[in-house]
Amino acid sequence: MTPALHLKDLYKRFGATQALDGASLRVERGTVHGLVGENGAGKSTLIKVLAGIHRADAGSLSIDGHRLQAPTPRQVEALGVHFIHQERLLPASFSVGEALFFGHEIRRGPFVDRRAQEREAARLLRDYFDLQFPVGALVRDLDSAQRQVLQITRALLAKPKILVFDEPSVSLVKREVDQLLGIIRRLRSQGLSILYISHYLQEIEALCDQVTVLRNGRDVAVVDPASTSTAQIARLMVNRDVADMYPRTRAVPGAPVLQLNQLGAGHAYDAIDLSVHRGEVLGLTGLVGPGAKELLKSLFGLGVPERGEMHLHGQPLRLKSPADAVRHGIALVPEERRSHGVAPLLSVLENITLASLGTFSRWGLLDRGAQARESRRLIDELAIKTTGPDAPVQQLSGGNQQKVALAKWLSRHSSLYLLDEPSVGIDIGAKVEIYRLIARLADSGAAVLVLSSDLPELIGISHRILVMHRGRIAGEFDARATDSEQLLRCATGSGERPTSAPAHLPLAKKETADVQS
Repeated sequence: MTPALHLKDLYKRFGATQALDGASLRVERGTVHGLVGENGAGKSTLIKVLAGIHRADAGSLSIDGHRLQAPTPRQVEALGVHFIHQERLLPASFSVGEALFFGHEIRRGPFVDRRAQEREAARLLRDYFDLQFPVGALVRDLDSAQRQVLQITRALLAKPKILVFDEPSVSLVKREVDQLLGIIRRLRSQGLSILYISHYLQEIEALCDQVTVLRNGRDVAVVDPASTSTAQIARLMVNRDVADMYPRTRAVPGAPVLQLNQLGAGHAYDAIDLSVHRGEVLGLTGLVGPGAKELLKSLFGLGVPERGEMHLHGQPLRLKSPADAVRHGIALVPEERRSHGVAPLLSVLENITLASLGTFSRWGLLDRGAQARESRRLIDELAIKTTGPDAPVQQLSGGNQQKVALAKWLSRHSSLYLLDEPSVGIDIGAKVEIYRLIARLADSGAAVLVLSSDLPELIGISHRILVMHRGRIAGEFDARATDSEQLLRCATGSGERPTSAPAHLPLAKKETADVQS
């Protein structure tokens, strides 16, 4: 049978960089085909060749049996290929109907019939997905999942044969991801062919019929996820054993850096007792909405606890603002690094020194030479891949942006690091580098508190793990003597509350854990 898509032996060079080195991809009709690989493996270039944005130096491209020599985006779309991008490309001030029919408005005479558009939009959302959006909602009022559904619906209006999903779940919570995967399964059952690109191997495993693995511009394997573990796929991506992902710290935890006693804030969290020590990586997890994020914000002065006590280095601590936290040597690397962790339009140098400008100023004037030396030192130390200190951070990959966000605090020599989902949305190779950096922070004597929903990640990098359930600490576990199943039971309230893992529990099986990449 003629495949829906067939890209064969593609080559593409940009200057000295060989982005594609004989890569091939074959998507069968009526299937969901996964595409995975580290940043730099060639995924983006392959998709841009398919979209007609880049022209391959060599190789062939066929869509639904039609061979194209140098396709344009218009030709690709005319053959039924539509793209659902990671960024939500819908005007925020438009209504649902206006966004859905933008460029193809429903008219009554010379005028746009907005009421008809809203009625038709409601019908389509109900018929396609059995969903009902708020009446009169604007795009900016919708959550990430609703905007994603709206973008899919807009593509479906063009009667596509092939949909390409490019990292569609990066900004979605688990409930929304489950909804998205259900929609894609429904589209497959209706005969659409789907190419699904994601860093998250758990989604790939749950959704895809076949998976192509790219590495260094080549397709190194096509596997069946039903018979191939996520750990095996990850090993194909990085060409090394997944057990090497999680470097353990050499440090022995020392004196307490942060201590919380019966800390509480409204209904967000209550009766929180915890301590994190010098040289320790303390993991924190829970299901969506347990109060963990609110707790982390309070520890950085973004919210004031109403009850309990905080101590830092044995001294009472009261934070009124993030500036207070910074003065006390506390650093926060937020989950939303693009909007809160880094300043995308500023340079790498400016971002790295942003939190420590006082160190580089004299008489109100910045010492650019000292800034440059410090930024180069941290660029080298953290292996930040950039064309130079003056490059805008927005040009960096997600993993390298995360390194810059950490470097900003390393420049201040912080003693307590609060890391909120430090590896979300970055590829598996960048994750390994972030994990190594976390281990180095602990080895240097810093205390590190990591909030993560990736349980294998926490097991791999932490000394201890605290699990929150409904705003309270539900359990404490030795990371070397627990597993994802036990942590999940505790997070859902279906397990007991141990203060430490029993000695007979097996060590976490890194080889078979679900690795998100």
